[in-house]
Amino acid sequence: MTVPMPKKIIGFGNPLLDISANVDQAFLEKYDLEADNAILADEKHVPMYEELAKNYKAAFIPGGATQNTMRVLQWLLQKTPGLTTMVGCVGTDEYAKIMSDQAEADGVHTAYLRDADTPTGTCAVCITGQHRSMVANLAAANNYKESHLDSEGIWDLVKSADIGYISSFFLTVSPPTIQRVAKHFAESNKLFCMNLSAPFLPQFFKEPMAAALPYCDIVFGNESEAAAYSEANGLGLTDVGKIALAIAALPKEGDTGVSRMVVFTQGPDCTVIAKDGNVTKYDVNRLDESEIVDTNAAGDAFVAGFLSQVAKGNSVEESVRCGHWAAQLIIKYSGCTFPPTCEFK
Repeated sequence: MTVPMPKKIIGFGNPLLDISANVDQAFLEKYDLEADNAILADEKHVPMYEELAKNYKAAFIPGGATQNTMRVLQWLLQKTPGLTTMVGCVGTDEYAKIMSDQAEADGVHTAYLRDADTPTGTCAVCITGQHRSMVANLAAANNYKESHLDSEGIWDLVKSADIGYISSFFLTVSPPTIQRVAKHFAESNKLFCMNLSAPFLPQFFKEPMAAALPYCDIVFGNESEAAAYSEANGLGLTDVGKIALAIAALPKEGDTGVSRMVVFTQGPDCTVIAKDGNVTKYDVNRLDESEIVDTNAAGDAFVAGFLSQVAKGNSVEESVRCGHWAAQLIIKYSGCTFPPTCEFK
């Protein structure tokens, strides 16, 4: 019996080169950072990237939320390279080459817009024990333009993809791109997915998020992002399951034949899924704390695990199981890195 090829997935987001290093509490205080938080860099954060690269044993890893998910997805699928495609904007510098070479080596097709006038975006991943604080300096990633869709065969890649995915970080960059791509997926009855990504996004980018949500078949997030969405939209809800139900019930465009699903993770606590007016909870097998190296990219890996099984046509239960497995594997490594061979069964 021939096993069918998994569906193709295209991701739009902010390609960033992660500069990942173990730091101390004094470093966090110096740059006014909080553990387990993700923010955009402002002027006071600019010196930290050079400081990490020069004074700490920093690792350079292809990053950015969407790119993390595409890399882990390709690794999980372990099939022909190019089942996953990453679209975003980078510079033409050495950082862009490092990132592109590593992502392509992982089997991800990188369809970057290249900006010769702006350096490649970076993300400082400041690790303290089992916690991380991420500070993204978007740089070139902030310069993605919708016009890129009509060049370099990008729209052909969109049309050939079966699943579309964005992180909400991309809402800060190019809402017109999101709208155009999302509408294509809705009109073509294909699956479109979005991740809430960070609490500040539903708080401060409420309008572009509201514009994108009607096109979303699957919405991912975690408990803090759910709470931020509830507060920003005046839902008056604190229960994660009820917030998930409220998002699932929002108006929906397109006719993929499925109702919207909302998937909220809660770290070591149960994953909550809302669909068709019902909430289902999936327990997480807790890791021993001694196994946890770095929680960076755990959420991105969960999405990759989940979508890898969706791409194979497997059940929601199997999708959650793979999501939990991928997240737990990633946090055993520093940064968004993984062993050569995927052993998920």
